[in-house]
Amino acid sequence: MEVAALVALTLLLGALVILVALAVGRRKEEIKEESEQAAESSAEASAAKGPTSKKQKQEKQRSRKDKPAQHSFSHPLLAASLKGHSGNVTCLDFSSNGKYLASCADDRTVRIWSTKDFLEREHKCLRANVELDHATLVRFSPDSRAFITWLSNGDAIRIFKMIKKDDGTFSFKAASEDFPQKHKAAIVNIGIAETGKFIMSASTDTTILIWDLKGEVLASINTNQMTNSYAATSPCGRFVASCGFTPDVKVWEVCFGKGGEFREVTRAFDLKGHSAGVHAFAFSNDSHRMVTVSKDGTWKLWNTNVEYKKQQDPYLLRTVPCSSSDGSRVALSPDGRVVAISDGCNVAMFDATTGKLEEELRGVHSEEITDIRFDINSRFLVCSGDKAIRVFHNAPGYRAAIRDMQDMLKKAQNEAMKQRLQQQIREAQSALDTVLAAPTE
Repeated sequence: MEVAALVALTLLLGALVILVALAVGRRKEEIKEESEQAAESSAEASAAKGPTSKKQKQEKQRSRKDKPAQHSFSHPLLAASLKGHSGNVTCLDFSSNGKYLASCADDRTVRIWSTKDFLEREHKCLRANVELDHATLVRFSPDSRAFITWLSNGDAIRIFKMIKKDDGTFSFKAASEDFPQKHKAAIVNIGIAETGKFIMSASTDTTILIWDLKGEVLASINTNQMTNSYAATSPCGRFVASCGFTPDVKVWEVCFGKGGEFREVTRAFDLKGHSAGVHAFAFSNDSHRMVTVSKDGTWKLWNTNVEYKKQQDPYLLRTVPCSSSDGSRVALSPDGRVVAISDGCNVAMFDATTGKLEEELRGVHSEEITDIRFDINSRFLVCSGDKAIRVFHNAPGYRAAIRDMQDMLKKAQNEAMKQRLQQQIREAQSALDTVLAAPTE
């Protein structure tokens, strides 16, 4: 009986398998027929629509195929790639206390990054939304508790306050009103004086406006440079400067009375020596040095710690050949030891004292570099150009610091000074060795 039952069960299972196979085969044939009918219908519809429909289909296929892959970049000095923006980053700024990096992009956000996370695996950021617009420029306030932005569509300045919450994170509150629209041409830069006394905005039509913090225009400057290519406030908060079509950089002092009231804007000094228009310039942290990069294929370093009221002119310290192009940006490390210049998608780093080319960073971004800055401790160089922000170790700065201390050691008079310098040299060399041995991103 058991054998008969087993045979019957086997036959039943076999029949079920055959039935399933027949059903699957029949369904495949039906699907094939449906697909052929759909293809014929689609072909008839395409024929009815004419050649444009076919062209659109080809373009759609081509666009999928040509969609650019995410830009990959590696370099021994790359410390981090900050990824959070979904649009191209246009501007960067470090806070005066060195704790934060602000970035803005065409994704309608400003992001605040913690500089202490640069060497961590995770790079968290806080997001401030720019309602109904996007920011093209961002600058921290001197107290690091607010930042200003330039609105792309609104053509105006908007202030955001950073409100610290109990958990240590921030919320962001935009001012109730934007600054009034005053510029008639595209903006090139904005800035806040470190004194907190004024805000600067500059446009391509040779206009620089000096504002108070409430949005009232204190003064208007005509640079007489045909066009402005760049403008900025000095880190000391006294000066504004601009460059453009003419082969010089013009610097003005924004003067206030003892009671803090605005008095006037007066011409301070000019940097003259280039033979063609100037792309951009930068100050050292103490405003005693300036670096300029020009269409004439050179960068120049200047000593600007002069008594200009006694007609003393800035001193030209050196002229160095370099590659540059329209849109090039330049940064001078806060300690004045390193010059970084962007040219398209590339960055070159020079020793400011010797003029020697120390590092060439090629293909850093998939698009032209939009901004380049050193952190306040001269440890890192950051730049933007696509959706990512690249953070580099400032190895040339370490080398320059070691060289300076070795020179000081030769001149040291007492044993205590020698021992202290030797210790500092060992520490700096160890830090440089660690940077060079670190795995790339």
